[in-house]
Amino acid sequence: MGSCCSSTKARISVAWKDYRMTALMTLEHPATDEIAVHGANFGRRWWILGVLGIAQVMVILDSTIVNIALPTAQHELHFSIADRQWIVTAYSLAFGSLLLLGGRMGDRVGRKRALITGLVGFAVASAIGGASVNFAMLVIARTVQGAFGALLAPSVLALLTTTFVDPDERGKAFGIYGAIAGTGGALGLLLGGILTSYASWRWTLFVNLVFALAATIGALLWLTDDRGADHDPFDLPGLFVVGVGLFSLVFGFSHAETTAWSNRYTIGSLVAAVFLLVVFVFVETRAKYPLLPPRVVLDRTRGGSLLVMLFASVGVFGVFLFLTYYLQATLGFSPVKSGIAFLPLIAALTAVAQLSNRILLPRFGPRPIVPVGLLVSSASLFGLHQVGLHSAYVSHVLPYLILLGIGSGLSVAPAFSTGTLGLRPQDAGVGSATLNTAQQVGGSIGTALLNTLAASAAASYLVGRTRSPVSIQLAVLRGDTTAFFWSALAFAAGAIVAGLVLRPGGLAALAAQQEVSTDEGGSAISARTEIVKVPVACRAC
Repeated sequence: MGSCCSSTKARISVAWKDYRMTALMTLEHPATDEIAVHGANFGRRWWILGVLGIAQVMVILDSTIVNIALPTAQHELHFSIADRQWIVTAYSLAFGSLLLLGGRMGDRVGRKRALITGLVGFAVASAIGGASVNFAMLVIARTVQGAFGALLAPSVLALLTTTFVDPDERGKAFGIYGAIAGTGGALGLLLGGILTSYASWRWTLFVNLVFALAATIGALLWLTDDRGADHDPFDLPGLFVVGVGLFSLVFGFSHAETTAWSNRYTIGSLVAAVFLLVVFVFVETRAKYPLLPPRVVLDRTRGGSLLVMLFASVGVFGVFLFLTYYLQATLGFSPVKSGIAFLPLIAALTAVAQLSNRILLPRFGPRPIVPVGLLVSSASLFGLHQVGLHSAYVSHVLPYLILLGIGSGLSVAPAFSTGTLGLRPQDAGVGSATLNTAQQVGGSIGTALLNTLAASAAASYLVGRTRSPVSIQLAVLRGDTTAFFWSALAFAAGAIVAGLVLRPGGLAALAAQQEVSTDEGGSAISARTEIVKVPVACRAC
C-alpha cells in the first residue's frame, strides 16, 4: 500500500440487506486528522438553511398569527366565543398527536419528499382556511394544517441536523434556527396585527402560500433526492398508543382551559393520556423496531434538552400570551404596536443565539449555559410580574423583554442543537419530532395552566370588592402578573432540572460520549470513526 494509507486505516465489511450486497467502509482518523465527510447537500448548505428557515418561520408564525385574527374571523363567520377555541385546538390536536409519525415518515420516505409534501399540504390547507365560508370549513382546514405541519416540522430540523455536521458551521446554523424558533411567536403577533388591521384576517392564512411557494422552489432546486435512512417496519402498536396518548394530553389541557380542571372530560382525558404514555414507554422498550428508540431520549444531553424545551415552552407562553393581553388591555396598545413592542426581544435573542451556539456551547457545553439562560429568563418574568396599571413600556417592560431575549438565546436556542446531538441518520427525523413534541406539549400545558391561574387570581381579587371599571382593570392586571410569576417559576424549575440532568463538557467531549452502534450483533464503533457507504470494486493492484 502507498504512503497515503500511513495515517488512515480502512476496514471493509460486507453485509447483505434487502438481497443486495452493500460495502461499508469505516475510516478511523487520528485526533489530528482533518479529513471531513460531507453530505450530498454540502455545496448548497447555506441556500438550504435559507429554505429551512422559511419553512420554520411559516410553522412558528402560525402558532400566534391566527390568534390575532380570531375576533375578526368570529365576527365575519358568526361563530361563538366557545367555538373560537376550536380554531386553535384543532391545529394543536393534529399537530401534537402526529409529530412522532411525521418524524418517522421523514426517516422512511426521505426528508426532501417529506419536506415538500408538508409544504404543499400546509399551503393547500391554508388556502382553504383563508377561503372559509363557515366555522366547520375553517376548523377542518386548521386540522389539516396541523397534520401537514407534523410532517413538515421534524423534516426541517432533521435536514438541518444532517446537513450541518461540521461543529463550527453547526453552531452557526443552529444559532440561526434557534433564533427563528424562539422569535417566531413574536413575529406572528406583529405580522398578524398588520394583516388584520390593514388587509383581512384571511391573509393571516393566505400569507402561508408565499412562504410555502418560496420554500418549495428552494427545496426542489437545492435539496438532493434521498431514499430515506430507515426501512424498518412501522411500529403500529407504538404508533397507535402514542398518537392517542398525545391527542388525549393536548385535548385535556385545551379542555381545561375552556371549562375547568374538575370537568370530567378534562380529568378523563388527562388520566387516559398518562396511562397511554406509560404503556407507550413499556411497548417501545420491548419492540423490535420501536417508533421512538429509547436511545434517542435516554442520552442525558438529548433528554435534558427535551426537558429544557418542555419547561421553557411553559414559561414563554406567559410572555407571548399574557404580555400581549397586558399591552393591549391595560396599556392600550394596538395589535400592530403590540407586535412592534416585541421587536427588542427578537433582536436580543437573535444576537445571543449566535453567541451561545457558535462560541459558548462548543467550548463549555450546555450544562453551565442553559441553566444560566433559564435563570435569566426567570428573572425577566419576575420583573414583569411587578408591572402596574400605569407602568411605562420603556421603563417597566422593555428592559425585561431584552433580558428575556438574552435568556432564551442562552437556553432555548442551544437546546435545539443539543437535543439532536449524536443522532443516527435513521433517528434524525423521530428525534427532531420528539423535540418538537416537547415544545408543543409545553405550550399546551402553559396555555391551560396559566389561563387557569390567571382567571383564579382575577376572580379572587374581586371577592369583597365593588365592581367598578378600575377594580375590573386591577383584577385583569392581577391575572396577568400572576401568569408572569408562575412563568418565572417554570423557568426556574427548568434551570434546576437542566443543571441536574445535562452532562458537563464541551460539544466535542459530549459527542465523543455518544454511543454509536452498528446493526444487531455488530460491534460498537468509536466516536472518532466515520462510516461511509461506498461502492467497492475488486481488482489486482
